[in-house]
Amino acid sequence: MPYLGGEEAQRELRRALSNPHVQADPARYRGAVLRVIRLMAQGADVSGLFPEMVKAGAVPDVVQKKLVSFYVRAQAPRQPQLALLAVNSLRKDCAHPSPAVRGLALRTMCGLRMPGIQEYLQQPLVSGLRDKASYVRRAAVLGCAKMVKMQGDCEVDGALVNELYSLLRDQDPIVVVNCLRALEEILKKEGGVVINKPIAHHLLNRMPDLDQWGQSEVLTFLLRYKPRSEDELFDILNLLDGYLKSSSPSVVMAATKLFLVLAREYPDVQADVLVRVKGPLLSACTSESRELCFTALCHVRQILRSLPGHFSSHYKKFFCSYSEPHYIKCQKMEVLCELVNDENVQQVLEELKGYCTDVSVELAQGAIFAIANIARTYTEQCVGILTELLGLQQEHITSAVVRAFRDLAWLCPQCTDAVCQALPGCEDTIQDSEGKQALVWLLGTHGEKIPNAPYVLEDFVENVRSESFPAVKMELLTALLRLFLARPAECQDTLGRLLYFCIEEEQDMAVRDRGLFYYRLLQAGVEEVRRVLCSPKCDPSLGLLGDQSKQPVNAWALEFNTLATVYGRERWALATAQQPVEPSYSCSPAAGSRSRDTESLVSEGDKEVLEVHPDAPVSEEKELLKAHPDAGSLSLIPDVSLSAEQFERSWLSLDTSCQLCLPWSGPVHADTMQTALRVVHIHTIATSRAGAQPWKAYLSAQDDSGCLFLTELLLQAADSELQVSVKQSEAKPEALQSFISALRTVLEAVAGLES
Repeated sequence: MPYLGGEEAQRELRRALSNPHVQADPARYRGAVLRVIRLMAQGADVSGLFPEMVKAGAVPDVVQKKLVSFYVRAQAPRQPQLALLAVNSLRKDCAHPSPAVRGLALRTMCGLRMPGIQEYLQQPLVSGLRDKASYVRRAAVLGCAKMVKMQGDCEVDGALVNELYSLLRDQDPIVVVNCLRALEEILKKEGGVVINKPIAHHLLNRMPDLDQWGQSEVLTFLLRYKPRSEDELFDILNLLDGYLKSSSPSVVMAATKLFLVLAREYPDVQADVLVRVKGPLLSACTSESRELCFTALCHVRQILRSLPGHFSSHYKKFFCSYSEPHYIKCQKMEVLCELVNDENVQQVLEELKGYCTDVSVELAQGAIFAIANIARTYTEQCVGILTELLGLQQEHITSAVVRAFRDLAWLCPQCTDAVCQALPGCEDTIQDSEGKQALVWLLGTHGEKIPNAPYVLEDFVENVRSESFPAVKMELLTALLRLFLARPAECQDTLGRLLYFCIEEEQDMAVRDRGLFYYRLLQAGVEEVRRVLCSPKCDPSLGLLGDQSKQPVNAWALEFNTLATVYGRERWALATAQQPVEPSYSCSPAAGSRSRDTESLVSEGDKEVLEVHPDAPVSEEKELLKAHPDAGSLSLIPDVSLSAEQFERSWLSLDTSCQLCLPWSGPVHADTMQTALRVVHIHTIATSRAGAQPWKAYLSAQDDSGCLFLTELLLQAADSELQVSVKQSEAKPEALQSFISALRTVLEAVAGLES
């Protein structure tokens, strides 16, 4: 038997596909084609059978044509020359009497990834857009988007766009939806498909004809239309009212978002819509689909920001089931914390208490933190439950409870006495770093209420050499010094031994510096220590009250039914932001301005350039912002995603807009300059290494209108003038003057600091 996918197997298949007797028997012919497809699916290289497979597609059997189409689309990139044979056969099929064959031929041609295919696609696609069969028109519409995508940066054919816009009135609803998606892809650079009043009203009237997928798509596109009058607005809302009760969650969510956005000036309408969507959301929260359940829970939490207690009467819907995954249970516990009121607090706490003994450590600790969150409002009941959990003597439970006690003692001072009474004995169970830090903080801050606090801290000091967490050591220093102020006789000797160890024996520099700081602080006197460690602090309840304020619906309406609700606004912004390529620029020695403009900026062989990471921390040098008022009117954006290749292309294609020279003395400290420039939103792309001659730096900035400012700094010697060259992507003299003013202010400030 020949080896699977080997040369012998391919020769056997080639003989079978070329055998006239096999070709005369449709069943045997299709069987041979199936064997080729099976080998291809198993990873074998069957590109050598391309001519025989193309010939196998020229049969009346539609099933065999589909198999050949699958093969051709997969193997065309490996055989681009032979793929032209398939193109000729497919163009003939585009004129076949059967609409199934014509549509299949169009789909296959648009799926070929080979150079030069666009010139063969245009005429069949135009004919397909005007075909009588709706199946062919569907394939042709999507093929237009594929063809334009393959063309790259070429100009979009206006006639093709007009043809697609006219097909929005097609009788087939799937053609209409496909046209919307195709136009959105084709006109992406222009902002996508335009929804004007006639198109919006036509789509609204076609909504009953669409399937659920099409309805959700059309509702999303209707977000771009703004009604001209109040009567038109409410007419649209009345037309879409029934879709809030759809059996499809995607349609319900899309209709809800459209209602919230269109009724942005009518808070009562928005509140009524959120009440009506409560039922579908609760059904989705109990769905067997975990993905749907998690997404619905995220939207419930979003609604609760504006309507606290909106789902309070249905709190039992958010009780966790044993079979649910961890991420859904965590979301449900977060929702339960927001639904607690005087009527259901006891039931919710009992439910959360049961989760605290779950076999999952993360879930158990999450339940403890949820109880602690509720304790900000219902302190007595929650502290009692947390105290009971300490009796279980389980390390992860004790650690989480102590961390919860620390937060409660800070946020709710009225429960400090109960917390201090529950702490004795916890030190024997806690092993993790965060739990130890929380316990030490409590002993140091409230040690005057805990009888054995000095002796517990003394045990920590005795074992400090075996402590592997530097954060615990630093917390121990602060806690013992704070307790020394309240109980000096019991802590003096222990504090002295700890300071000696941290200063003389500790290897971690952060711990050693903390010890030296406290030692010198003690030399200044006890009153100075008290002033530094026990100074008045802000009321923690202020932040708590601020977090509980209601958000208007308009603050998140545009994020509704998007992944921003699932990921969170900040995380989704980071996920969708274009991540710049790590810049690695090289500056060759300058031989003149002309050579600098024509030479490549990127040269990996030159080791002179130091790579700069754009995520480096920025210190708070806000005095620079006050020094140049022009920067405020310029409005430079803080984040510029400019890759190495983009910078090089832009720099070499632009003419120099301005050149100036600034006096400079001594070497350049790149870190200081980078920090100062980032304060005013000027980003350092790359700099030469310290001490290099000549020294160079490349900078970039962008204003809110999209205009780029590219800058080169050149210092020929240590004590000479700093040459500054600025290039601008758009001719804006006023913006250029403001940018140069801001840049000059920063450079002069840095020069003054370094001198």
